[in-house]
Amino acid sequence: MLTPLRHPQSAVEADLRHVIYALSDALDLVGVDDVAHGKRVGIMAAECARTMGLGESETTFLFDLGLLHDIGVSSTNTHQHLVGEFDWAGSQDHAIVGQRLLAGFKPLATMAEPIRYHHTRWDKLVAAGVDARVIRQANLILLVDRVDALTAPYYATNSMLLHKDAIREQVRGRAGSYFDPQLVEVFLEASKSEAFWLLLEPRSIQCYLQDMLAQGERCMAGVDELKHLATIFSCIVDAKSPFTAEHSLGVARLSRLLAEKMGVSAINCDKLEIAGLLHDLGKLRVPDEILDKPAKLDPEERMVINAHSFETFQILRNIDGFEEISRWAAYHHEEPDGSGYPFRLSAEAMPLEARILRVADIFQAMAQDRPYRQGLGAGEIIAFLDKLVAEGRLDDEIVAVAKLHMDEAMLAARPSH
Repeated sequence: MLTPLRHPQSAVEADLRHVIYALSDALDLVGVDDVAHGKRVGIMAAECARTMGLGESETTFLFDLGLLHDIGVSSTNTHQHLVGEFDWAGSQDHAIVGQRLLAGFKPLATMAEPIRYHHTRWDKLVAAGVDARVIRQANLILLVDRVDALTAPYYATNSMLLHKDAIREQVRGRAGSYFDPQLVEVFLEASKSEAFWLLLEPRSIQCYLQDMLAQGERCMAGVDELKHLATIFSCIVDAKSPFTAEHSLGVARLSRLLAEKMGVSAINCDKLEIAGLLHDLGKLRVPDEILDKPAKLDPEERMVINAHSFETFQILRNIDGFEEISRWAAYHHEEPDGSGYPFRLSAEAMPLEARILRVADIFQAMAQDRPYRQGLGAGEIIAFLDKLVAEGRLDDEIVAVAKLHMDEAMLAARPSH
């Protein structure tokens, strides 16, 4: 269950569960062609919870835990291991990252320990003396997570029912080692019906998600909680490539700085900062080999890259209260002359905040250290920004503000410096 938040009425707020459910879509994007792993794990965990007779609060917690259990995964290569192998040497790495990301965020802190151990065998957890409640939560997620991996080859052909008995036997065979024998019995009872497996079909998943969202109390989050959660997801995105460490944080900080210098309202500065943190969410669906390719992208690879800002829009637009945030984040590759992507907007159709974020995105990318070069200096950045202004690709007024406050802009764009 989410820890209720107590804070003064905030101008920027949203239902935290609504935000989490939407952002879980970003985690599932790492699957590229299979974008429902977390949701299926959550559904199976919730169905097992109901079989155990657990109450609504614990059932909802286990569903949410399933949605977020892979919050430490940003690499498509790691995801391929997750769904393609039952166990492998690096399976603990993303669990450790997930624990670190959530431990400091009070509303989700109770998920940190189960996520840390969701790829640890049951017999190892018992031998290590881990808390019994954490063991049950973590091992249930491991069990249904591995069921999803075993079922993955059959989703595309919609043939799960033909293979469910063989999958159930594989789970039974690991009772007492990988899995708690009691949880195995719970799973075998829950999964004996065809309905259990049919819930994992795409047409069923969204209905299940909406039903779960309707349960439980609303948990309104103010601007500080939303920024913290957005920062967690920005870390996931930026960890995807050695080229993008702290990129989203730098874009968010620089966007806010420029907006404040231009007299943007405090409310919109907060929204713009959140948009900056989340603007590259859609990159989670870009395969690692494309994002890190050292050579020029071919047309098909460029098409994949160019879709990322639309993926960001699709995730954020479903959050009540994020209507402006979703647009500003999604427009960061639009250009004033209408040649940008993915919406081909004109300058008149682009809000000031979106134009600021675009400048911040380009500025930060040039200022940031990369594995193959040091970050560019102020003079080189100014020269490049001026070139883009002359070509009609950047807003001249925003660039002028950045140049006027260059020292502050450089500090904002490079958080670690």
